[in-house]
Amino acid sequence: MQIPNDAVLLRIFIGESDKWQHKPLYEAIVLKAREMHLAGATVLRGQMGFGKTSHLHTTKILRLSLDLPLVIEIVDSEEKINTFLPALDEMMGGGLVTLEKVKVLHYRAGETS
Repeated sequence: MQIPNDAVLLRIFIGESDKWQHKPLYEAIVLKAREMHLAGATVLRGQMGFGKTSHLHTTKILRLSLDLPLVIEIVDSEEKINTFLPALDEMMGGGLVTLEKVKVLHYRAGETS
C-alpha cells in the first residue's frame, strides 16, 4: 500500500432538475471538472432528501420524483479543487457545497487482464 496523500473532497448537493445553460447542472459540473483535468467526479442520486426550504423530494411522491436530490463528489489536490471553485460558483444558483480534507490511500486506473 502506498503512503496516503493529502487531498480535498468537494461535495455538491443539488436537485436533479437544476439547470445551467439549458442542460442539467450535474452534467455541466462533471464536464467542467473533466475539462479542468480533475481526478474524477461521481454523481450520486438520492432516494429522498430536503434542503434549506424543507421541501421533501422523494421517489415515493410521483410528482416530485423528477427532482430527486443529487450529490456530486470530486476528490483532488487542494490546489486543483480551489482552481475549480470559481467555475463551480458561476454555475451554482442554489445548493450546498462542502469541502473536507481527506487522505487518498489508493488511486490508479483499472488494470486490464
